[in-house]
Amino acid sequence: QVQLVESGGGLVQAGGSLRLSCAASGSTFTFSRFVIGWYRQAPGKQRELVARVTSDGTSVYGDSVRGRFTISRDNVRHTVYLQMNSLKPEDTAVYYCNLPTGVRNYWGQGTQVTVSS
Repeated sequence: QVQLVESGGGLVQAGGSLRLSCAASGSTFTFSRFVIGWYRQAPGKQRELVARVTSDGTSVYGDSVRGRFTISRDNVRHTVYLQMNSLKPEDTAVYYCNLPTGVRNYWGQGTQVTVSS
């Protein structure tokens, strides 16, 4: 069993920055082995990939955030971060942490990010 807890969301003006964190925990869980990432879902829209990072640090970004957002992971703290710069109103969404183990696909509870114009 794996638990994912996100933090760092909030309200920010357009052009501002936020950093999201997702802490993973579990009794029989090797964090460093797995891909971990962020998705987001805006009202009335499908959930979409924001970014993910592999066990060796290779990252992939969604087209709408590439160049503005940076994903990173700390395998000692079992935490993944999402640094979001140059935020736009269209970045407003609930951001979810995701960890697929191959057996089960884990999700956090989500954290709200609201960008005002």
